[in-house]
Amino acid sequence: MKTDVVIIGGGPGGTTAAMYLAREGIQSIIVEKDLFPRYHIGESMTGECGAIIRDLGLESIMLDDEHPQKYGVNVYGAEGKNRWFIPVMARDENNDLQTQFTWQVRRSVFDKRMLEAAVERGATLLQATAVKPLINEDGDVCGIQVRMPDGNLEDIEAEMVLDCSGQNTFLANSGITGPKYVGNYDKQIAIFSQVANTIRDGVDDPEHHKDNTLIFYQKKYHWGWFIPLDDDVVSVGIVVPSAYFVEKGESKDDFVKRELRELNPELARRVPDTTLLEPARSVVNYSFQVKRFTGKGYICIGDAHRFLDPIFSFGLYVSMKEAQLASKAIKAYFDGANRDADNPFADYQAYVEKGIDVLEDSLDAFWEQPLAFARIVYSLHRPYMIDVFAGRIYEGQPSPAALAFQKLLRRDRQYDSEDIYSVPIGSRYHPERAPIWNTASSMVRTADGEALVNYFDS
Repeated sequence: MKTDVVIIGGGPGGTTAAMYLAREGIQSIIVEKDLFPRYHIGESMTGECGAIIRDLGLESIMLDDEHPQKYGVNVYGAEGKNRWFIPVMARDENNDLQTQFTWQVRRSVFDKRMLEAAVERGATLLQATAVKPLINEDGDVCGIQVRMPDGNLEDIEAEMVLDCSGQNTFLANSGITGPKYVGNYDKQIAIFSQVANTIRDGVDDPEHHKDNTLIFYQKKYHWGWFIPLDDDVVSVGIVVPSAYFVEKGESKDDFVKRELRELNPELARRVPDTTLLEPARSVVNYSFQVKRFTGKGYICIGDAHRFLDPIFSFGLYVSMKEAQLASKAIKAYFDGANRDADNPFADYQAYVEKGIDVLEDSLDAFWEQPLAFARIVYSLHRPYMIDVFAGRIYEGQPSPAALAFQKLLRRDRQYDSEDIYSVPIGSRYHPERAPIWNTASSMVRTADGEALVNYFDS
């Protein structure tokens, strides 16, 4: 079997790539082991994530499916006494900010719709499991081997492999990329479910719109989310250090119910009925970064090469934006650009890496200097922070806000060598623990001995 590009994973990163590649006249095969619809976490879109949806011509589908419209994010401080708000805003043709909205999504519905749209636009869907990359005589990636549902193995030859496998990190685990470094948020766990009968703002103005994302802060690395999924159902989740969860010795259901009552008074007020609509789920949240995630014949997208902290819902956007950008890089490569370079996609790699560094500095400042962070967000550099929360992290960076965060963190990002990465840096990385997979320390178990999955948002 042959194709121009083989895409590992049929989630939003993979399907976004397939649709943009099809726009360029490039054929793709999406390899997806799961049948859709499938459950997935990561339900909130940033403003620029909504912009990609509109650029793909899918806004009408989002409106037909009646996904809740998100106008911003409200963050409540400890004890629920202080709050700050960041609206969803776009930049117009004059670069002025204007009110916009994006969406909250049930990923089972949204992901299936995206996969259907990709197939309708020319991508081939293959239900199979990626087994190993194919390597040519020059040592370059030239496709993948897959296991079909009947157990047979088949080779898919391709000029490019896009790894959109999320935190399964197919190419990194296969030894194709550089090493994987553990980040500063590597010992947290998320426990989540859904509730109804909640109290929402329900006012028309963006700051108090009933379908906005709400974040509830308790203390460092201890917070909760509230994301409306429809008129009745809200996704709720609690993120804490893994040691705290183990120490409580509770079932996942009991843990979520108690935290909904105790984490933050404003969260408790908004969820008076802690009846869970489904059994609580759990995932271990590992932050990491993969070096050399592009090369001859391959690009890793989104969580397949880097994952930070899920608190402000950047994961879905980063995957879709990188897929959009990677499609342009692949088109240029097919047209002859950088064909003889050691890494034909070095410029793309540097571009997206610098963008995520902006997010990382913002998140680290939030946890390390919360009061200074709030002042930068709400008064000193508000327009620039509106851009960051929307996802405008690539052009015009580092902005005054990004530089302010680096100053707070005493962090000096330098990109003046062939190795574009500014790692290890600060307190983020633990190189002595790379790679982290397949180690006993990478698992957390519940009180009843259940092993929790090393997977969060892709």
